Amino acid sequence: MKIVVTGGSGKTGRWVVRDLRERGHDVRNIDWTHDGSGHGLCLVADLTDPGQTQELTTGADVVVHLAAIPAPGIRSEAETFRINTVSTFNVFAAAVAASVERVVWASSETVLGLPFDRPPLFAPIDETIDPRPESSYALSKLVGEEMAAQFSRRTNVPFVGLRFSNIMEPDDYEQFPGFWDDPLLRKWNLWGYVDVRDVADAIHLGFESDIEGAEVFVVAAADTVMTRDSADLMAEVYPDVPMKRQVEGRETLLAIDRAREMLEYEPKHSWKDHVS
Repeated sequence: MKIVVTGGSGKTGRWVVRDLRERGHDVRNIDWTHDGSGHGLCLVADLTDPGQTQELTTGADVVVHLAAIPAPGIRSEAETFRINTVSTFNVFAAAVAASVERVVWASSETVLGLPFDRPPLFAPIDETIDPRPESSYALSKLVGEEMAAQFSRRTNVPFVGLRFSNIMEPDDYEQFPGFWDDPLLRKWNLWGYVDVRDVADAIHLGFESDIEGAEVFVVAAADTVMTRDSADLMAEVYPDVPMKRQVEGRETLLAIDRAREMLEYEPKHSWKDHVS
């Protein structure tokens, strides 16, 4: 397939581009930073410019949209919101104009209410929770979900939004032992994370699966960053938060049941494979 990946030069994008190419796809990376790949494989562009965006997505079978200011606090609140919403609108509009088969894109766990300085409404958190953006970054991702729903409704192009947890590369796992003695350090996202290789797999499943309309999925690792049982962590840190169902052992509190059911997503990687 001819796949356009936006933001393919970033931390996550590099892994996604490599994974898709290894699967035999014809992949073009569009980013404002070149990734060092050969002629025509990476094109430098400003996705807040609709003309550039439409030109560079023409001919694609699938668009994978990862480009964004990747987290709160990197730019001003206003700039983060502007860049993320305008670029997402341009990419979605260009994708449907190019008659792509599907758009798979990176939403964020932050739409669920992160950071949880205020307790979550329930746990494990799943897609039934009312979104509660606490930053302009999270708000931009929620607006993206609404845009995806509108574009899909008007054009019948499927849009798959993946609410990724905190994305980790293998080298990042060396920091995990520093979390274990203090459960408050990572309470901000219920001790969640996801391996970047599982992210790449989820993206591939996003355009291989039988999905219609606009759907969103929580995508996390199967476990937490902690060595303690998840129920014990909730009882200590969030004792008044109702548990929607029983959790076993170190099971993730960012529920991936829906991604498992509809995408056949199954995390293959854990920090335990890298930290003794």
